[in-house]
Amino acid sequence: MRAAGRSPRIEDYAIIGDGQTAALVNRSGSIDWLCWPRFDSPACFAAILGEAEHGSWLIAPSSVCAVRRQYRGDTLILETTFETPTGIALLVDFMPPGDSASHLLRVVRGVSGNVSFRSEFLVRFDYGSIVPLVNVPPDVSELHAVAGPDRLTLRSSLSVNWKGTLANAEFDIGAGEEIHFALTHSDSHRPVPRAINVPAALLNTERYWKRWSGKCKYEGPWREPVLRSLMTLKALIYTPTGGIVAAATTSLPEHIGGTRNWDYRYCWLRDATFTLLALLDAGYVAEAKRWRDWLVRAVAGTPEKAQIMYGLGGERRLAEWEADWLPGYEGSRPVRIGNGAANQRQLDVYGEVADALHHARVAGLAAAGTAWAVQRALTDHVAAIWTEPDQGIWEVRGSPQHFTHSKVMAWVALDRSIKAAEKYGRPAPLEHWREVRRRIHADVCANGFSAERGSFVQAYGSRQLDASLLLIPLVGFLPAEDPRVRGTVEAIGRELRVDGLVHRYHTDSTDDGLPPGEGAFLACSFWYVDNLELLGRKAEARELFEHLLSLRNDVGLLAEEYDPRAGRQLGNYPQAFSHVALIASAYNLAEREPTKPARQRGATP
Repeated sequence: MRAAGRSPRIEDYAIIGDGQTAALVNRSGSIDWLCWPRFDSPACFAAILGEAEHGSWLIAPSSVCAVRRQYRGDTLILETTFETPTGIALLVDFMPPGDSASHLLRVVRGVSGNVSFRSEFLVRFDYGSIVPLVNVPPDVSELHAVAGPDRLTLRSSLSVNWKGTLANAEFDIGAGEEIHFALTHSDSHRPVPRAINVPAALLNTERYWKRWSGKCKYEGPWREPVLRSLMTLKALIYTPTGGIVAAATTSLPEHIGGTRNWDYRYCWLRDATFTLLALLDAGYVAEAKRWRDWLVRAVAGTPEKAQIMYGLGGERRLAEWEADWLPGYEGSRPVRIGNGAANQRQLDVYGEVADALHHARVAGLAAAGTAWAVQRALTDHVAAIWTEPDQGIWEVRGSPQHFTHSKVMAWVALDRSIKAAEKYGRPAPLEHWREVRRRIHADVCANGFSAERGSFVQAYGSRQLDASLLLIPLVGFLPAEDPRVRGTVEAIGRELRVDGLVHRYHTDSTDDGLPPGEGAFLACSFWYVDNLELLGRKAEARELFEHLLSLRNDVGLLAEEYDPRAGRQLGNYPQAFSHVALIASAYNLAEREPTKPARQRGATP
């Protein structure tokens, strides 16, 4: 058990997944986070938010000199190489997609010499709160851990000892030898699934990911980080519905020891357009179409009931509560399950949905039967409520305000719906929509811009800056060369950048209902790259982009934020928003790539 306050860094983890859920594997060989059977299910391994006693599975040598790890080529198969005083061994971790059951498979392979290993398996259901009943059938190398609706079956090619609440094994492995472990989830009221053939599953998983990664159309200078980001995005797609979770985790802190800890295992609407374009531009049309279809189903219904986020299947009730028995990552509490921001009003999501649906049509995706009816209802609604305050893109828990970015995105909702009606002959009250679009634009320019500061500001009547203002040229509200946009970019560069990275806003002077303190928001830093490129400051843009790439961990993953002074990643992980923004910037900067997301969105046909 690790000492309090000595949690592995967030970037010490890698992700594996099967399209239904995902596990986080530490450099030490410990799996410290896994929710089964879905991304948003209660965790059976939750040590990342506490201690080993809250659920973990360690497979590691008894003594280690050095550790190296990588994904096997363009796959999601994780390979960790342990160098020890007596030899070298390889740990292979993966989750095979597409099987009728969900499995976590681990293979220990001897490379040279002879290495002594130990396996320590401690499962706890419901985020570490429930000790399961364990059944070990006689003369069988397996055990069953059961609690309520869940059963985990652990099988191995060697005998596993069960002592108290810990299943452990010690073994030696020589060059060319292999030991297999298979952990399978199933409903406790159903028959135990058959054992999986681990070598065959490894071969099939490798083929699956190579086929998938081989479809990538990006040929720019940053193919490796782009492809790894696309694969991370794929790992966060809930295959049964096409929904994309914002991250695989909950409550990894935005400030160590702080309270800005949120559950990100849900599907946000605000990433919709950039996510759609990332998939479409890279050639992943099937995933883009399923994401578009998920959007339409999720927001279907009366527009005033539209939410900013939904569950993986489009669920609306995401009640927030606190797991008070968990000490939190490095003491960062509370640990939150669910997300109360689902009940907030955020006007920007209407623009995101309209923009995504419009770009789907432009790209030629087969029409969803109800898409226009949904879009028209949402547009009529935002045309009626755009003058009201909201909680804004950052989901502040302070008082609602007239956030500039929210008004800009309300304009986007009208703009994209008008263009869709004009281009595709959809029935719509065009004259009314055009008038509302004109009024919103004039209102933002009059009230969201500070002549004194020479820049747009966070909210009407405020002097605060906000990195969401970097989206103004990216969504086509004003061109990048407009003096007001240029002044905004320059002001953000002066006041919100810390060691080169962009913060969302000043948490010590913005009323967001929370104590101050957080890292630099990585997506905002990529948006700054895009603005530099649009302004012709290409050398600066490329330099910052390369710096952002250097912040990825050793297997190419990014969290939500980064603390440049402590030199570590912060927030939920891996973060879809960060990787989508990386993909967009790579396209925007690649001279030979004809597709430029900033121009795609900013000059919407």
